[in-house]
Amino acid sequence: MPAGVSLQVSEGGSVNVTGPKGNLSWHLPENVSVKTEGATLVVTRSSEERDVRAKHGLSRALLANMVTGVSDGFTKSLEIHGVGFKAAVKGDFLDLSLGFSHPVLFPIPQGVKVTVTENTKVKVEGIDRQLVGQVAANIRGYYPPEPYKGKGVRYTGEKIERKEGKTVQ
Repeated sequence: MPAGVSLQVSEGGSVNVTGPKGNLSWHLPENVSVKTEGATLVVTRSSEERDVRAKHGLSRALLANMVTGVSDGFTKSLEIHGVGFKAAVKGDFLDLSLGFSHPVLFPIPQGVKVTVTENTKVKVEGIDRQLVGQVAANIRGYYPPEPYKGKGVRYTGEKIERKEGKTVQ
């Protein structure tokens, strides 16, 4: 665990992780327990059954994401491609102009910060990895990149397989 991050586990299995960027809480599944040994977290399971082993790995990954989130945070970057396509933050909404007859207003949820640079680059930041990824996927879902002209909202670095259009005979 990084410096400045603390973890509390209650008797009922509720885990609370606090760090410099905020705090996150989660409830442990049955047959999985967590304890701290120095600066490391130890996740243990009660049996070797298949579902208990699966919950053990899930718990370990989610706790690691919580610790990383409250110490460093998570970001997802999106790019908007297309003539006249742009984005802007207006209060608690992300205003997307994606070639429709109306602007798309996306409500920004609590716990997520959305910034727009150059009118076409959107950055989603937050401490909850699942929430950051879901918000980025929802924004991308309004106009996913299409394979013929490459227009749409895509993740930064995402490759789009282009298709050949119709040919005139």
